[in-house]
Amino acid sequence: MKISRRNFLGTSAAIAGGSFVVGFTMRAMAQDTSAAVSDKDNPFNAWIHVKTDNSTELVLARSEMGQGVFTALPMLLAEEADLDWDRVTVVQSDFSVGTGGSGSVRGNYMPLRRAGAQVRLAMVAAAARKWGVPQQECTTAKSTVMHAASGRKATYGELVPQACAAPCPDPKTVTLKEPGQFTLLGKATQHLDIPDKCTGKATFGLDVRVPGMVYAVIARCPTFGGVPAKFDAAQALKVPGVLQVFPIEARGHRVFTAGGVAVVAKTTWAAMQGRKALEITWNHGPSHGESTEALRAQMKEAFAKPPAWTGDGGGDDLDSLPAEKRVEAVYEFPFLAHATMEPMNMTVHRKGETCEVWAPSQSGETMRQIVAKELGLPEKSVTVHTTFMGGGFGRRYQYDFPTEAAQIAKEVSAPVQLVWTREDDMAHDYYRPAGMHRMKGTLDAQGNVTGWFDHVADTAIADFWSAPGEYKPNGEELPPPIPYPVAHVRTAFTPVKSAVPRAWWRSVENSFNGFMVESFVDELAHAAGQDPYEFRRRLLLEPAVARPKSGGEDEGPAPDPKRLVAVLDLVAQKAGWGKPLGKGRGRGIACTTTYAYLAEVAEVTVDGDTIRVDRLLMGVDCGQVVNPNGARHQLEGGMLFTTSAVLKEAITIREGAAAQLNFDDYSVLRMPEAPTLETYFIESHDDPHGLGEAAVWLTGPAIANAIFAATGKRLRRMPLRMDEVAV
Repeated sequence: MKISRRNFLGTSAAIAGGSFVVGFTMRAMAQDTSAAVSDKDNPFNAWIHVKTDNSTELVLARSEMGQGVFTALPMLLAEEADLDWDRVTVVQSDFSVGTGGSGSVRGNYMPLRRAGAQVRLAMVAAAARKWGVPQQECTTAKSTVMHAASGRKATYGELVPQACAAPCPDPKTVTLKEPGQFTLLGKATQHLDIPDKCTGKATFGLDVRVPGMVYAVIARCPTFGGVPAKFDAAQALKVPGVLQVFPIEARGHRVFTAGGVAVVAKTTWAAMQGRKALEITWNHGPSHGESTEALRAQMKEAFAKPPAWTGDGGGDDLDSLPAEKRVEAVYEFPFLAHATMEPMNMTVHRKGETCEVWAPSQSGETMRQIVAKELGLPEKSVTVHTTFMGGGFGRRYQYDFPTEAAQIAKEVSAPVQLVWTREDDMAHDYYRPAGMHRMKGTLDAQGNVTGWFDHVADTAIADFWSAPGEYKPNGEELPPPIPYPVAHVRTAFTPVKSAVPRAWWRSVENSFNGFMVESFVDELAHAAGQDPYEFRRRLLLEPAVARPKSGGEDEGPAPDPKRLVAVLDLVAQKAGWGKPLGKGRGRGIACTTTYAYLAEVAEVTVDGDTIRVDRLLMGVDCGQVVNPNGARHQLEGGMLFTTSAVLKEAITIREGAAAQLNFDDYSVLRMPEAPTLETYFIESHDDPHGLGEAAVWLTGPAIANAIFAATGKRLRRMPLRMDEVAV
């Protein structure tokens, strides 16, 4: 829908195609890794269309990857606008902004509510003018304005012409509903995109079909940083259906494509068979000798030297502190693949000086920038259609697959769909970093934690993405803050050099930091001879300790420990904490204020070397729950995602390449292995927290702590194995 910028800047509302249209921005909490797109020519990136047939359409500038934003965000709009929910539809905007960091609901809670209030108040004002009555005498419900005194009513659709005849209410001054007035928020609501996904009507990236389309795959060197030394395309061109074979260059800093040889064909099968027929000699590059064993040795060596960075006073010596007991441990975490169900793909059609793109991406505007740059086109000449995607987890923010697709489109006159196989996806991912935490803690005679030391040595994300000589540690690798009042906290960090590509994996640093923090707290509880639940509860209720914040700590308001204690109490009560489970079974507990106030209990059974997670219970205080159905899905999906990661998943490096290439050797949780899941919310009407990544922090340590309760063996190396050998 084309609407003039002047109309929007003047009133932020317009009549277009018989609709009342309100424009607003959804840039809050965007996690783009590129520079923000200027608002000069695009003052708004989301729109509400109230149509004369009384239906309402939300043009959504967020990517839906299974997290439920296609429902939760329209619910915010519909609540404040008093829309008829059964007449609301959602359309994906072609100007999609960054979607990640658990920020869609959290960042757009107020913008969407204000936009909805604009609609409601504009319709009330239009009806009041039409009837000649005071606005305060009018009420709204189900896209209808009512005047009880006269018995008159009018639908929003009927009021569209009158609403467009006056300036739109100012979003900064609109009156929002009180929680007691909510009729939709907080009510479990079916996801709007589920029916089409169940019937096959939904379009994912790999479903895109454009007339005349061809398909492409790329032969890439298996070694990170390797490139083709030479190749012969003769046999590949003999494969029926193969159309073209040509090299594409690797791209360096901030793009990091592997380069290789592209094979274009009439079908994906022909393209893959053509790739198999290629004769390629690889130059494996300088990282050919890298291995998991060598990286582990670097990490251990880092702990024997002064750290590269220190915080909270610096140093790693807690020996000067008086202590009744001292605890020391080393935790280890591996590289992890994103392993999205839908591998990377993109469809590009260059048409002279314009280009059309179909992208299963977490940021359509970033895809636009990348494709435009690669093709040498103005960004405004590139249109990006954001499709549904089979999982994101941070992987679909990356620049490699759109860069490759654009490189191929330069050489192909037809629309071309770049397809990655599962093996391509595993071998050339941007993995979660691998690393170790060296932990020390001291306890006094009363079991209070008097000292805490954390030295992280890992393959830092920012080190990989920084230009030579520009790397500085940031919150994605520095030791995390802890919610417990400890007087002496010392933190340290040492980067470990690696050629393995790494980037943001669901919850970024929190997936391994959470495991370390809450596992070590459990170790301190047992060293103090105290119940792990009671130990945490007692510490959280101790007076706060003023101390310098670590470099990775959020500078926002300090969390309220009483809210964390409340969810800790809730989940312990629901789990029947303290009740015997029987031989070989145990319960573990963990809590955090990262993302929201969360506490989790895991119940496990250990039989020999077999670990089975039987039950996971989550207690949550996340502020206003927009859609309990979606919130529960996010948390419980996160619990399963993390259970898989901590029990099964690891990428190992051999001769500079990923050793695991498919689900036969990169094992993930199977449906029969899934535990019973329970989620309990504490009612709150504070602004909502993000939940997409929340469960990843504490599911791992809850499971590890339960294994210790069941067996007396402390597992510190992921994935967890009963035959684990200590670092």
